[in-house]
Amino acid sequence: MGEQNSDLFRHAAKADRTGQPLAERMRPRDLDEFVGQAHLVGAGRILGRRAGESGDDRRPLPSLILWGPPGTGKTTLARILAGRSGARFVGLSAVQAGVKDLREAVAQAEARLGELRQRTVLFLDEIHRFNKAQQDALLPHVEAGTVTLIGATTENPSFEVNAALLSRCKVVRLEALTDGDLRTLVDRAIADESRGLGRLALTIAPEVRDLIAREASGDARRALFTLEVAAELAAGGVITSAIVEEALQKKTLLYDKGGDEHYNVISAFIKSMRGSDPDAAVYWMTRMLEAGEDPIFVVRRMVIFASEDIGNADPRALSVAISALEAVRLVGLPEGTLPMTQAAVYLACAPKSNAVLTTYAAARKAVTEEGALPVPLQIRNAPTGLMKQMGYGAGYKYPHDFEGHYVAADYLPEALRQRHFYHPSQSGFERELAERLSAWRRAAGLPDDE
Repeated sequence: MGEQNSDLFRHAAKADRTGQPLAERMRPRDLDEFVGQAHLVGAGRILGRRAGESGDDRRPLPSLILWGPPGTGKTTLARILAGRSGARFVGLSAVQAGVKDLREAVAQAEARLGELRQRTVLFLDEIHRFNKAQQDALLPHVEAGTVTLIGATTENPSFEVNAALLSRCKVVRLEALTDGDLRTLVDRAIADESRGLGRLALTIAPEVRDLIAREASGDARRALFTLEVAAELAAGGVITSAIVEEALQKKTLLYDKGGDEHYNVISAFIKSMRGSDPDAAVYWMTRMLEAGEDPIFVVRRMVIFASEDIGNADPRALSVAISALEAVRLVGLPEGTLPMTQAAVYLACAPKSNAVLTTYAAARKAVTEEGALPVPLQIRNAPTGLMKQMGYGAGYKYPHDFEGHYVAADYLPEALRQRHFYHPSQSGFERELAERLSAWRRAAGLPDDE
C-alpha cells in the first residue's frame, strides 16, 4: 500500500511541473529526445536501437556503470533504458542512502518480480560514495538478478568500485557534451512551449547561444540553468551577452576559438615565452584556458616551442613540455593548470636558441636542391659478400675504437662535403656543444663554421 501511495504522489509531481528547474522539465523522455553520446545510443550502438526496433523493445538490460562528467545524461539515460526494457525505475543517491535503504529497495524488487513479473532497475547515483561494505551488500542481488544495477559516477570506476561488483557490470563511458549538443538543448528549451520557455517568446542571437554553450563546458544542466536565469533577467525577452554574463556571475572573455582573437592570443603566448617573460606567458595562457580553449592545444604549442625556440640550449625543456602534456591528459582541468603553469614559466626562463629550426630548414633546402645524393660507400650497410666486394662499408672507422670515441671521417655525400647545417648558438648548453663541434671539425680539417 505504501508503494502504491508513493506511486500516486510521484505521478502527481510529474503532472504538475510548476516550480521545477528548467533542466528537470526538459529532461529527455526517450532516445529520440536524448542529445549526445552517439557512440553509445546511436543506431546499432551498445545502448541504442537495433535496425527496425520500436521504442519499447523489452530487452533484458545488463547491469551498468555509467561513468562520465556532470551533466552528460547519466540519470536520464538510466531512466530511458529502464523504460525501454519495461522495468520499474528506483533511484537512490549514495550520498544519502545506506544499507537499510538498499534492503528495502531489494525487498520491494523481489515482491514486484514475484507478483507482477516486473523487473526493477536500481539506479544508484554517485556510486563511488558507497564504501566497500555498502557495495558488497549489492553483490548477491545483482548476481541473482533481483535488481538490475545502474550506477552513475564521475570518478574512474576502476579505482572507486569494488572489483567483484565491477565484474558484474558493463562500464559505459559518457563524454562531455559538445558545444553543438548544448546549442541543440538551448534551442529546444527556448522553443518548447509546454516544458520549456517557449511561452516567453525569447530572442537570442546565435553568438549569445554559443556563449551559453561554451561556458557550460559540456554540462547540459549548467547550460539550461544559465539559460533559465538569463530568461528571468531578460528585459523584453531579449537575451544578450551582458545578461548571460550576469547569469554566469563572471565576465566573459573576448576569445573566439575559430577567429582572429584565437590566433592573436596564442601568438602573444608564444612571443611572451620567446621574449623570456614568464608573467606575460602565464597571463596569456590563463586567458586561453579561462575562455574555454582546449588545454591540450595549448600544451602542444609548448612542446613545439621547446624545440623551436629553446632546443639544445636547454635539452630538458622538451621533457618538461611533454611531461606537462601527459600530466594534463592524466588529471585534466582544473588541476592540469598547475603543470601547465610550471612548464610555461620554465620555458619562458630557459636559454633560447632557434638552431633546431634553422638546422632542419638548411638540411631540407639541401635535400630539395641536390636531390637524392648517393650514400658514401664507407658508411653503407654491407650485409652480403657481394656488397662487400662492391666496396660497401670499406674503410669505415668505428668511432668507439678511437680515443674520445671520435675519428675524423666523411659522412655527408661528396657534393655536400664541408657543408654545415647546424650552427649552435652561444646560449645555455649549446655553448658547450659549439665548443665540442669546433674541436671535432678542426680535427677533421674542416672549416669551423660558415
